Amino acid sequence: MKSYKFVIVFFVLLISLFTITSLSYADTFQNVLQRWTKSVKYIDKENMLDNVEIKATYYSAEFIEALTQNEAKNNLWTQQETDDYKYNFLGALRLEEMIPIQIEFINNGPTMHLGPFDIMAKLLIGNKEYKMVDYDKRFNFKFQGKKDGLVYFPRFDEKTGKDLLKGVKSVKLIIASSISPVVDGKRTEFYWDVANDDPSKLYQGKTAARFETDRLLKRLEKLRKDKAEHEKQLQGINDEISTVQKRLDELAKQ
Repeated sequence: MKSYKFVIVFFVLLISLFTITSLSYADTFQNVLQRWTKSVKYIDKENMLDNVEIKATYYSAEFIEALTQNEAKNNLWTQQETDDYKYNFLGALRLEEMIPIQIEFINNGPTMHLGPFDIMAKLLIGNKEYKMVDYDKRFNFKFQGKKDGLVYFPRFDEKTGKDLLKGVKSVKLIIASSISPVVDGKRTEFYWDVANDDPSKLYQGKTAARFETDRLLKRLEKLRKDKAEHEKQLQGINDEISTVQKRLDELAKQ
């Protein structure tokens, strides 16, 4: 009987511990989400009904890692499945070359016309503004309701190759005031503290090995193409040498 009671108590404690751990982890993820997701809501001052909410999420190393672990927990993934998700996720974000930011609009007002969207938002890094390198083209189409997608800003200087975020404490996303009459001529600004953001932490272990393998395979493919092109050029030169030599031999016999 005592043994039976002990088993019941043990399982109750185990379930309690699991529940506390789960809640603690969820709270941690929510804290990370709040740090990197900014939002603002505008309400039409005249009718007090029309409104536009704008959210922006900066894909920092901390946020990406927390999101990956949260997905793994919710889907009961194995370590291999988690690694696969992280690898594909990083590839889609193009984090090695770009600064990805997710923008979401919830438009409960007049139809929004944002195309071409690349002139509607810019990123202030230090004291210089940068235009988008790429963005979700769905933003170009008029809409009401919800629309979200990724936008990409350069991570490196196009001419010098310098890391634009090196030594920078914060960045600011600026969204034009012309997106909707509901914003009442105000441009939207979101700030993020990026002083301690280090994307290189995400490229470690198996993930780093897979990306390095991809780079080497692409390099090898390019080298093989270059080799084939050079061999073709060399063959052309050899053929011309043979033609010239043949003609010289003919002239020598005359």
